[in-house]
Amino acid sequence: MNTAALARYCVFGNPIGHSKSPAIHARFAEQTGEALIYEARLAPLDGFAESVGAFIAEGGLGANVTVPFKEEAYRLCSEHSDRARLAGAVNTLSFCGKVIRGDNTDGAGLVRDLTGNLNASLNGRRILLLGAGGAARGALGPLLEQRPELLVIANRTTEKAAALAAQFSAHGPVRGCGFADLAGNSFDIVINATAASLSGEVPPLPAGIFAADSLAYDMMYGKGDTPFMASARAQGVGKLADGLGMLVEQAAEAFFVWRGIRPQTAPVLSELRGELRAAQQRT
Repeated sequence: MNTAALARYCVFGNPIGHSKSPAIHARFAEQTGEALIYEARLAPLDGFAESVGAFIAEGGLGANVTVPFKEEAYRLCSEHSDRARLAGAVNTLSFCGKVIRGDNTDGAGLVRDLTGNLNASLNGRRILLLGAGGAARGALGPLLEQRPELLVIANRTTEKAAALAAQFSAHGPVRGCGFADLAGNSFDIVINATAASLSGEVPPLPAGIFAADSLAYDMMYGKGDTPFMASARAQGVGKLADGLGMLVEQAAEAFFVWRGIRPQTAPVLSELRGELRAAQQRT
């Protein structure tokens, strides 16, 4: 196959070696018959814009953006979708001439995973979102569209959580606080949108935040329980989920943005989940 003739896409991040995105988009391309190539690219922490520019110069048509560049990606764009503008963060870039258009498919992917793959109802529920960075920003709008009873943003820096809650206050019942301020409160769904699991850490949460029959959801994923999931399991939480489903669902949304075709996510998620289980058994 002449790879030079293929439509080119990539994902930028730092770190990026763990990313499943190339495997996901390869499966989507095979499933839909779209001729494209998708790769992972490590962008220097101080060189994201230059990395994007180099990829555009090589003929790249679009890119996904992961930790820690989602807010910087927003500032790089000359055009934004409504959901990117609301989030103030971008995880999907489209290149057309000198125009860089930014979109955010994270929230749509999260809600599809929660409601579709995990059969979790968000309407009327008490939701706790941990973190106030780009991942949390992308999730807030779609989560509030599901009309929860309350959505609390908790962050290590209280002021950042409060500012983010104020920004989204017109879209639903949301407030921001520090981790210690959660004491005495419990939630039906607790979503870890911090990058703590990448470094083997867990947000410093007070005891008792998980309501009976609650769901602990980590946007990160790995061979087994993430540190956040392991901590929740130790506290008696029975419903646990990592972010692999969100990754597949947001990738499908990005694929649709770029190619105008919506791939089937269930077989891809099942295949990737099987690979992770096999890898866990080997270790």
